Amino acid sequence: MQTIVVIDYGSGNLHSAAKALEHATAEAGLAMEVVVSGDPQAVRRADRIVLPGQGAFGDCIGALNAIPGMRAALDHAVLEQKKPFLGICVGMQLMAKHGFENGRHDGLGWLRGEVVKMTPPDLKIPHMGWNELVHFGLVHPVTQVLKPGDHAYFVHSYQFVPNDMADLLAYTDYGDRVPAIVGRDNMIGMQFHPEKSQDVGLKLITAFLRWMV
Repeated sequence: MQTIVVIDYGSGNLHSAAKALEHATAEAGLAMEVVVSGDPQAVRRADRIVLPGQGAFGDCIGALNAIPGMRAALDHAVLEQKKPFLGICVGMQLMAKHGFENGRHDGLGWLRGEVVKMTPPDLKIPHMGWNELVHFGLVHPVTQVLKPGDHAYFVHSYQFVPNDMADLLAYTDYGDRVPAIVGRDNMIGMQFHPEKSQDVGLKLITAFLRWMV
């Protein structure tokens, strides 16, 4: 049985993400166990890793860095062992090199790019609500389940801007193209909340769980 570790570092959407993963495994009949843990050793032993996130970039990376051994465990599991990784909302943003919410902060640095404040003309910030996901670039084992008209639920004021457009897998339109899904190799991140995105979120989570890297 595979183990999916949802990293517990005090993120607000931790348990809703875990519940969505449990629901997806049950619906798809997958032999997987969902474990919520802040133990770096659990991350090292995991078959798949999920990093949720809610709040400010600096607070989230600070909380993650405050767990002794967690950054080393993540780098080892994701970068060296190439285990499938999913970042959700701020968890996706933390994959970037830097974030500029309430100052400049170093991220995990797994994807080249920065997290900057959204500045859509004549539109409210935070960007909150349902928006269409538009598939972008090469077909990916996770994003290939998307269909025209699929919508997901967003809540954010900052956006990840990748340096390499090959890392952009899907976007949404909110005054401009806003990266919605990014990824490279065994890593994928979703700016929206798949756990709150009903059927679309469920099929994306299931695709992640079935993804063979």
